[in-house]
Amino acid sequence: MSAQFDTNDLKRRMQGAILSLRHELAGLRTGRASANLVEPVQVHAYGQSMPLNQVATISVPEARTLAVQVWDKSMVNAVDKAIRDSNLGLSPVVEGQILRIRIPELNEQRRKEMVKVAHKYGEEARVAVRHVRRDGIDQLKKSLKDKLLAEDEEKRLQTEVQKATDAAVGEVDQLIASKEKEIMQV
Repeated sequence: MSAQFDTNDLKRRMQGAILSLRHELAGLRTGRASANLVEPVQVHAYGQSMPLNQVATISVPEARTLAVQVWDKSMVNAVDKAIRDSNLGLSPVVEGQILRIRIPELNEQRRKEMVKVAHKYGEEARVAVRHVRRDGIDQLKKSLKDKLLAEDEEKRLQTEVQKATDAAVGEVDQLIASKEKEIMQV
């Protein structure tokens, strides 16, 4: 009878929200260099806006330094401008086709701002997980109304959906707590 309803699909969609959160958190600056830090930077290249990693190679030669190797010599200035204009607070130093970006130490105020951003990302992920739960429960209620499910089967599946939601929200909370600890470490 419950072939119509797939809890694994709901779990997969919840994991999608968690994956998105992981990606967002990876881009948050913690005082250590990470290629993910400049990943969202968009460069105006060849008449269109492109992600930085499509016009350059990003590497981490030292713990507090990023190196951006631009493939096309004519794009160096565009990449430099894109990084400076990205609101990441980074100032690249141009050395030929390589841009060296020194990652500055984070002060206490900046760390607190980063934690707030991490919490905002976490809340967005929780909301996404709750939307998936709502979709699942709506689908169950519709199946019950259309007499595709028995009432006890619908209740059992609702409990299963709630357990999956609780697990996903717990994972989001754990990711945020871990990132907060990483940011606040001196």
